[in-house]
Amino acid sequence: MKKFFLPFAAVAMALTITACGGQKTANANGRESVEMSGAGATFPLPFYTMSFDSYSEKSGDVVSYGGIGSGGGVRNLKDGIVDFAGSDAFLSDEEMKEMQPVVHIPTCMGAVVMAYNLPEVKSLNLSGDVIADIYLGKITKWNDARIVALNPDAQLPEKDIIPAFRSDGSGTTFVFTDYLTKVSEEWKNTLGSGKTVDFKVGLAAKGNPGVAGIIAQTPYSIGYMGSEYAFAQKIPSANVKNANGEMVTPSTESISAAAAGDMPQDTRCSITNSNAAGAYPISCFTWLIIYKEQNYADRSLDQAKATLDLMNYMLSDSIQQTTSTVHYAPLPKKAIDLSLENLKTVTYNGENILK
Repeated sequence: MKKFFLPFAAVAMALTITACGGQKTANANGRESVEMSGAGATFPLPFYTMSFDSYSEKSGDVVSYGGIGSGGGVRNLKDGIVDFAGSDAFLSDEEMKEMQPVVHIPTCMGAVVMAYNLPEVKSLNLSGDVIADIYLGKITKWNDARIVALNPDAQLPEKDIIPAFRSDGSGTTFVFTDYLTKVSEEWKNTLGSGKTVDFKVGLAAKGNPGVAGIIAQTPYSIGYMGSEYAFAQKIPSANVKNANGEMVTPSTESISAAAAGDMPQDTRCSITNSNAAGAYPISCFTWLIIYKEQNYADRSLDQAKATLDLMNYMLSDSIQQTTSTVHYAPLPKKAIDLSLENLKTVTYNGENILK
């Protein structure tokens, strides 16, 4: 049996599922059942938990996933100890040069929202330049004139702003900082974008749940997090002005609107600061990343076939239709079509797996 060296949570999950599922049996896809492991982004964790459990029930394969952050997931894939990595940030050209060829499979859409804890305020409007200056330490009070100008009807308190940010290597941080580089020249020229950034002010927390915890427990705080956590826990999130000057509330509809436009064949693209009408400006895809050549780390052909079966399952209509039940948005048709084509290029010992 293939062994994986994953974080405790992922191992515990795998053991739990194995205990429930019992011995390996013949697979619904006509091959031996296998175990698959992945690790990475916490942003899509609720969607992945639901979908992987469903896949396991239908297929007979066992799938475990450790939410350790996008950076950790990519490192595990690079080290050859997982079948797939989850990442909210597509690999850069430089990162891809350091690995064997990979295929990016988008799985759903979501957003990074600006969650806040302002007891006196029921609705908050923000703009990209204001968000950048809060995290640059230039705007420090909730009643700053620039925030007041965006919220003329709100009674903003004379309280210190307490920003929260991710401490771990995070695709959510990449999406957030990618957006800020597009709306703030100072941010672009100083901190830039990445899975980790040297934030100058605020409180650090691990994972989207960690940031959500800070916001929930700390009055006058603000933090960026995956939309699903804010929606599920009913944490207020700000409306954000988009590239068209529209003040947009994050929602399934406004997130989907951000995907309008062309998409490259490899699906690696940023949709932050979209100029599409009604688009929420900090929207994103999230990806599962697999090796194009599947024969690595003593993996069997069945292991490779199972990986592609799982990828196809995540792209299926039945699963895409469930995205909104856990506060995500489904993929546009063009993303699914491109991904299905890209899966046909995946090989085992140089031979295409999908005929």
